[in-house]
Amino acid sequence: MGMGGTLMYVLAIDTSTDAVVTGVARLPADGAPEVLGDRAVSDGRRHAEVLTSLIGESLEQASVGRGELEAVVVGCGPGPFTGLRVGMATGAAFGDALGLPVYGVCSLDAIAADEWSAREPASILVVTDARRREIYWATYEQGRRSHGPAVGAPADVAAELADASIDVVVGSPAHTGLFGRAIGSAGVPTVAGLVSVAAGDIRNRAQPEPLVPLYLRRPDAVERAPRRPAQPAEVSR
Repeated sequence: MGMGGTLMYVLAIDTSTDAVVTGVARLPADGAPEVLGDRAVSDGRRHAEVLTSLIGESLEQASVGRGELEAVVVGCGPGPFTGLRVGMATGAAFGDALGLPVYGVCSLDAIAADEWSAREPASILVVTDARRREIYWATYEQGRRSHGPAVGAPADVAAELADASIDVVVGSPAHTGLFGRAIGSAGVPTVAGLVSVAAGDIRNRAQPEPLVPLYLRRPDAVERAPRRPAQPAEVSR
């Protein structure tokens, strides 16, 4: 339907984790988004190779043409530099080519939204693998982010949150068990979670903010600073 209709078709993309996630959801005027087609492949080394084909498969599964899309939602991390920029660049390109608004959301918010919609725990901790023996993390109270996103060593984060009220931990299976709390089912960002986070802005036709990647630290590959030209040595007089 057009922008004046009660339903909107939204493309969602996230490459903040090892999972390449994309899909199409139908967003009603009120209530949760309905996922019509989605694809997720756990292959963090091939984000760029598989993303475009997964988007095509999702659209086909949903029986939605590109011209029927009315918005794009992209996970902006936190996540490793290389994978994250693939999803954000692809989402921006789709939006530009089709004249669609592109909404960036925190990928940890999307994971928390999935857990909240399933069980509505009062407090949630979301953790994902940041590599280099670190984790990305954020806490949520009543479905709203209360701290983060941040990055740190698991032991340091566990010590910082030792006395915090946390009902459930979700996210990376390799790290959720490190905090001595109940473990939920949400793992990686999903189409439903991504669209849920942006639903208010999409429905209100809000002007999207510029897409800003949440790296939280310097990328692995950085350009070397240009060398300063050699200065002539002073001549003693």
